[in-house]
Amino acid sequence: MSPGADNNPREPRREGGAPETPAPTPPEAGATPVTKAEHGRPRFGEALVSDGHLTAEQLSRALAEQRSTNAMLGEMLVQQGVISQRVLVRTLAKVLGVRGVQLRHGLIDPALLKLIGKDECERLRAIPLFKVRDELTVAMAEPQSLPVVDRLRRLTGLRIRPVLALPVEIKEFIEKYAEGEVNIDSFLTSLAVSDVEVIDKENVEEDLSANLDKMIEGSPIVNLVNVAFLTAVRDRASDIHIEPSRRGTRIRYRIDGVLRDLMTPPPGLHQSITSRVKVIGKMDIAERRLPQEGRVRIVAEGREIDLRVSSIPTLLGEKMVVRILDKANLRARLSDLGLRAECEQTFRRVLSASHGLVLVTGPTGSGKTTTLYSALDLLRSPERNLVTVEDPVEYQLDLVNQIQVRDQIGMTFARALRSILRQDPDVIMVGEIRDEETARVGVQAALTGHLVLATLHTNDAPGAVARLLDMGIEPYLLSSALNGAAAQRLARTICPSCRTRYYPSEEVLRDAGLSDHAGRPFAKGAGCQQCHDSGYHGRTGIYEVMEVTPEVRRMVHRGAASHEIRDELRRHGHADLRREGVLLALDGRSTLEEVLRVTRDDTPDLEEELPPKRLVGSPDEPSDGRAAA
Repeated sequence: MSPGADNNPREPRREGGAPETPAPTPPEAGATPVTKAEHGRPRFGEALVSDGHLTAEQLSRALAEQRSTNAMLGEMLVQQGVISQRVLVRTLAKVLGVRGVQLRHGLIDPALLKLIGKDECERLRAIPLFKVRDELTVAMAEPQSLPVVDRLRRLTGLRIRPVLALPVEIKEFIEKYAEGEVNIDSFLTSLAVSDVEVIDKENVEEDLSANLDKMIEGSPIVNLVNVAFLTAVRDRASDIHIEPSRRGTRIRYRIDGVLRDLMTPPPGLHQSITSRVKVIGKMDIAERRLPQEGRVRIVAEGREIDLRVSSIPTLLGEKMVVRILDKANLRARLSDLGLRAECEQTFRRVLSASHGLVLVTGPTGSGKTTTLYSALDLLRSPERNLVTVEDPVEYQLDLVNQIQVRDQIGMTFARALRSILRQDPDVIMVGEIRDEETARVGVQAALTGHLVLATLHTNDAPGAVARLLDMGIEPYLLSSALNGAAAQRLARTICPSCRTRYYPSEEVLRDAGLSDHAGRPFAKGAGCQQCHDSGYHGRTGIYEVMEVTPEVRRMVHRGAASHEIRDELRRHGHADLRREGVLLALDGRSTLEEVLRVTRDDTPDLEEELPPKRLVGSPDEPSDGRAAA
């Protein structure tokens, strides 16, 4: 139904006029305002009267003027200020028996316009709003037109959910979003501070992606935050950064370990955006001087997702980071982590001990917790009592008793560990060894018949020994407790959609220790829409697994330096992180440049140790998913 449909269903359609459809003639703004239309639905004029927007006398005068001017009734009433466009859309939607929406920035995902194309959108007078799983919500001038809906279904391959919108608004937004590349910033430029609505209470379990009515009714700030969250979840982002700047606000998200710009809202909205995120995270919106932390669970893209919210005051305002914990991205099986067969076998052997200390090391964000969860998945069974102490608990696992650290009430790692020892545990996981007290209790637990898994911040596996000694652990205790250590990094994997061949430069080959591999092709990604033109899609782990042999144990006992332990391991064929990464590139799963970015060369003679190999997994050779032997 169009905004200005008159009472004559046979009158030709004008711009913004009544839709032509093979369905029964829709109710319209007829000359007789008190009669019922077919199928029991009210006519346009009657609906305005029944909803209290017009009196019967006002409608009679408006219909008389319409007949004399041949104008559209709805448009005429809007131009005269009798009703608003919002009332116009709602009433038309009610008359047609469909949903109605007044288009605005923040409600539309501009990237979806490519699914239909500008020309088709203009011809069909339709624009896609957002997609939830396999259903696409489309704003249409003729939502009751079955041929239009069928055409959209064929173009997109998705189920279509039509909603009514004014033709003039559809045309306006098609023009705005069809120019050049999709720029998320563009649909935020019309936001104003006056549009901001701070919500005091809200059910945070709501589905942010599927409730059209709430998105339509919500303020632009709510829509902005929803768009940021949904886009981050859809693009597999791990974090969202909301940062203040002199020009306003900058929102970035981290995909495959690299930060990318998401959107730049207009100036003046930073405080409102952070307040909205604080409301979602159940934080104090009035406190802006101290760091805060919050946590909430939402439903997006049809699945539950945990959000960890952290705020910290800066000179220009609060900076917020939202960690996205998507269970769909959790690979809890050890075989899914991507370890080479030799490394996986060694790690399983270390974990098979009945007691002792097993460490997983690496920088923040390198996947240490995921590796520990995979170890717990291997060890958990009804016959074992598994207890963890974490800060925070990122994912919940069955058959595992998980404890949340709460420093503000004195529930620290060390205190929780002491209590756990009185709970008859078989396996203990410590989220992070941060201080001497925690390290000492963990070592004592490992010496008294418990298998203790923990993370530690060091650069490589041998460095874990030096780190614990530096914390004050006696060498004779550590040598008896330590079973092994695994160091890891996350490297981006090559995008399968744009995979191609290339020849690395001599400098890259030299740094990778592969100077004798000059002239052979390697694999990389050329860049495409699926990978945001980066050439990478997803990440995999690079792992260095150190098993404490009798000789290494003796070296730890006498307090040997890290480089001595590393040399001893190398003499027995141990591969460090750099070499493991190079093997990953030779397997065609990542690039040499990416490996050099995330690893450090601790092996001066790597080139001599690594013989030439054929590239497995190149564009013209299949890969078995494992590094070359």
